[in-house]
Amino acid sequence: MSRNPERNDRKSGQKPTGKPAFKGRSGDASPESKGAPRGGPDRGGWNPNPPTKAFSTAAPRAGRGKVDADGFVWGRHPVLAALANPARKGMGRLLATADRAAELERDGIPNGHKVEVIESLALERMLPAGAVHQGLAFKVQPLEGVALEDFADPAEGIIVMLDQLTDPQNVGAIFRSALAFGARGIIVQDRHSPVLAGALAKAAAGATERLPCARVTNLSRALERLADLGWRAVGLDGSSEELLENALDHRPTVLVMGSEGDGIRRLVAEHCDVLARIPMPGGFESLNVSNAAAVALYEATKKQRS
Repeated sequence: MSRNPERNDRKSGQKPTGKPAFKGRSGDASPESKGAPRGGPDRGGWNPNPPTKAFSTAAPRAGRGKVDADGFVWGRHPVLAALANPARKGMGRLLATADRAAELERDGIPNGHKVEVIESLALERMLPAGAVHQGLAFKVQPLEGVALEDFADPAEGIIVMLDQLTDPQNVGAIFRSALAFGARGIIVQDRHSPVLAGALAKAAAGATERLPCARVTNLSRALERLADLGWRAVGLDGSSEELLENALDHRPTVLVMGSEGDGIRRLVAEHCDVLARIPMPGGFESLNVSNAAAVALYEATKKQRS
């Protein structure tokens, strides 16, 4: 399989630009070192049942958001998913209004957690403004993430890579779609991605507790490693002449999504096997990145199942 980053020149006369499939703006590249030439066998197959082990965020570090907001998971689905995560056994502070506490006690609280009853207004004061807590909040420390190989080897199915997406709502929605379509995991760059808690966990509706997430230092190197394992990278780029439907096939696929404003950075785009766009016959030039990810996941799943 050819892994020449200039492959699109022969098809469309264009070089990879890293523009988002949902925005159409070019992105600045921050330096990322290139590794050795990539290779590896093409391996087919589709895994409709992603790994079910417990996963969450990487360990906390400075500069990754407000401590109070990042330390909470709130809302019914996110909290119940966190409580059911075996990796969170015996940790955290579970807060619930009286009626929610009664429901938890009736249904049985998993993994030995103790509930602390709190008034709704008091709970609101502990959370960011506008947080829809539904009477439940769970104050926890982020958990360790996973190694790339934990869900990338063997190569089968779909992986989603996020290149410096920073909006928690969008990242959370992508987690939810990725889990729904059976993706094997999510890859983010450690320094330029939000923690999987707070508003992100709420938007993900529990998916952050069930879908493996690998935080890597360098996305280009991660794509090289994935190529060695047999993965094919498809980047979404609104300026590409290649349509997404034609770019996808049955092989193990990494869907690379760029940032909300600038799209995929140049060096990351150069490590993709092909850049493709989502056709928009309605004439509107942009899609929200989470919506674009859902469309791409649907198309990739359809190709692999066929």
